[in-house]
Amino acid sequence: MSAKIKIKDRVISESSPCFVIAEIGHNHQGNLKVALDMIKTAAACGVDAVKFQKRDNKSLYTRALYSKTYDNEDSFGLTYGQHREFLEFDWEQYVAIKDCAEANGVEFMCTAFDFKSVDFLEKLGINSYKLASGDLTNTPLLKYIAKLKKPVFLSTGASSFEEVRTAYKSITKYHNQLCLLHTVCTYPAEYDQLNLKVIETLRKEFPDIIMGYSGHDNGILASVVACIPGKARTINSLLSRTV
Repeated sequence: MSAKIKIKDRVISESSPCFVIAEIGHNHQGNLKVALDMIKTAAACGVDAVKFQKRDNKSLYTRALYSKTYDNEDSFGLTYGQHREFLEFDWEQYVAIKDCAEANGVEFMCTAFDFKSVDFLEKLGINSYKLASGDLTNTPLLKYIAKLKKPVFLSTGASSFEEVRTAYKSITKYHNQLCLLHTVCTYPAEYDQLNLKVIETLRKEFPDIIMGYSGHDNGILASVVACIPGKARTINSLLSRTV
């Protein structure tokens, strides 16, 4: 059976066009209008999906980290917890975000960082899940999401091949709608660090699932190169607030 992922009526496979995800993340800086404008901009550029990030900060972080002073030019609060809470949207705001994505013909996606965020997104009616590189070894979270039997997009940055294999087994125990996104965890990543041939290695090792690329590099060149010779079927690229 050839590898494929189905999200509503869209099929991602070896023979399909590349599925392009615009990474909005927290680049909206806690401003709903900016978030909605970014969705519209991404849709106008022709992407297939827009992706956000969801955290339940008090359950995700230790009390010490949540309360730690966070004093720098990029801080939106006096403590790290306040900073993170400023960037989070509530239920009504997420409903508006999802509605905006659907109205503009793009898929709403989101990275879930914890169990409560998964429950939140399930209630919202999400169709797939993104998992960050830092959670590739978070087996309980991988299984919690895999049991929902929805497509999973998993970044592989800073991971060993054996860790990737373990994550693969944890998810495919429940279903094969998995996409591994080759990722380099530096910001920004320089071209000589990208090692795009890893995509080919992953395809040979895991032929029953989809391969993709999550780019932290500047520009669009690496995503184009990853798609053509490496046959990445999913591209996740950063959409900055300046777009």
